[in-house]
Parts: sequence; structure tokens; C-alpha cells
Amino acid sequence: MDQAEQLRNIIKANSIPRPVARVITVTSGKGGVGKSNTAINLAIQFRKMGQRVIILDADFGLANIEIMFGTVPKHNFCDLIYQGKNIKEIITWGPMEVGFISGGSGIAGLSNLSREYLTYIIQSLAELDAIADIVIVDTGAGISDAVLEFLVASGEILVVTTPEPTSITDSYSLLKALKRHPRFSEKASQVKVIANKVDSQNEGQALFNKLNAVVARYLKLPITYLGAVPQDSQLSKAVMQQMPVSIQAPTAKSALAYEAIAAKLMNRELNKNMVKRGMAAFFSHIVNGKKYSV
Repeated sequence: MDQAEQLRNIIKANSIPRPVARVITVTSGKGGVGKSNTAINLAIQFRKMGQRVIILDADFGLANIEIMFGTVPKHNFCDLIYQGKNIKEIITWGPMEVGFISGGSGIAGLSNLSREYLTYIIQSLAELDAIADIVIVDTGAGISDAVLEFLVASGEILVVTTPEPTSITDSYSLLKALKRHPRFSEKASQVKVIANKVDSQNEGQALFNKLNAVVARYLKLPITYLGAVPQDSQLSKAVMQQMPVSIQAPTAKSALAYEAIAAKLMNRELNKNMVKRGMAAFFSHIVNGKKYSV
């Protein structure tokens, strides 16, 4: 039995019966656009809606999530792989019981692991599906191979961009690289856009329209607009104090914007065609370069 067949059998064995988490991958074409802030505040808003949420910090080498939460994790993904820790032991619990897993450098080397290690990881991640309703994957910025592997494995991709010309250009470059990836499927993955650091809702809509016009013309890739997050001094203050603005100042302009975006993401009618894959299938796609059904 080859490795691909074994991973498929693991997925099938763990899928009957078990819950499947919704995996949302947050990304951006360049750094400094508020990607990790978006991931954290959406997680808080989902928690307010009663969802169990875990963030996977897949931005290797940059501990953005733990810094913004003001929490130092005892373990990371490497400890699951190399130290024999179980999935619950590597979860750190932040504000409002939002869990997060520090990726460290462990995820980057998944494709080089032995069959036994991969078997253990996939089985562990199947447990994560039972712990969380929603898993938010916070990727690195840009179009590195590691980032693209996360995106093509995800059924739901949120692209954070800003009105800066370089941010719009880099967002287009990211979507271009995604579209050209041999394993990207428009039918299996939904691409959604958040306009961040805008002066008004009109500016956010105009930003999306500009990006969408180019993407539709040259890439023929459907993208959806989720909404805009305004410039907000209260958000900046919350970042400095290592506390999500959605907790520290829930009536701030930015917090209300995150609340509206989270509500849109939870709207059943708007998401009726979305298929939840779960974390086990998500990582099987990454480590083996193939898609598995759950």
C-alpha cells in the first residue's frame, strides 16, 4: 500500500462518524496589511456567536498570533511531530477561550516526514475536527510555495488587502499564482476579499471593484467581497496593548466591521455551496499533493 492510499484510508476511518471543522485560510499578497489582526478578530467574533475556534499560526518564524494575544505558548506544532505531544497539549488558550497553535517550523517540513509520522499527524488532526467548529489558518504573506500549498488545500480563502497600490498589485499577483497552481480548483475553493484600513465603506467597495475588474478580465477567477474594515485608532491602541479590539473596544468602528464580516461568513444562505473538508483532509492535501474526500 503506497503512502497516498494509506492517507486516504486514515481519512475514511476517521470520518465515520465524526464532526468536520470549517477551515478558513487568511492570507495576503504582502505583509503589514492587517492579516493576523483579521484572523484574531474574526476568531473573537465567531466565539461571540458560540463557535469553538482555533487559530493555526502558519506564518513560520513570526509569532504574530501569540504576540497579539499576549500569550506565550508552551508547545508548538513541532512538539506534536517530534516530542510525542498530543493535539490538545499543543493548543494554547487565549482570550475568550480562542485556542491557537503555534506552527513553528514544523509544518514546513511535513512533506519530508516518514509514513509513520504522517499517519500520526493526520490522526491527530482528525481529533482537532472534534475540538473546533472553525479552524482559522493564518498564513505567511506573499506567494511562497508554503503559502500556496495552504491556499490550494483550503476550501475557503480570505484575501486581506488595503488601498495602497502595492497591496492591490500584490493581491493580484497572489491570485494569479493561485490560479496557475496545478492543484487549485475553482469549484473546490472560494476566494473572498476583505478591504482593510480604508477611510470609508465606499473606498472599500471601490478597492474591491478595482481588483475584481482585473481578476475577472485576466484570470477569469470569481472572487467575493466580504466587506471593509476602517482605519481606527482604537484598533491601533488595542494592538499596542496586545488585546483584540473586538474584546477591548467592542463598539469601535473596526470591531463592528469584523462583527459584520463574521456574520456574513456565518450566513447559511451565502455559504450554502461551501463544502467543509476538515483539518485531516486539509493536511492530507498539503503533505501528499492530492485531494481527499471526507
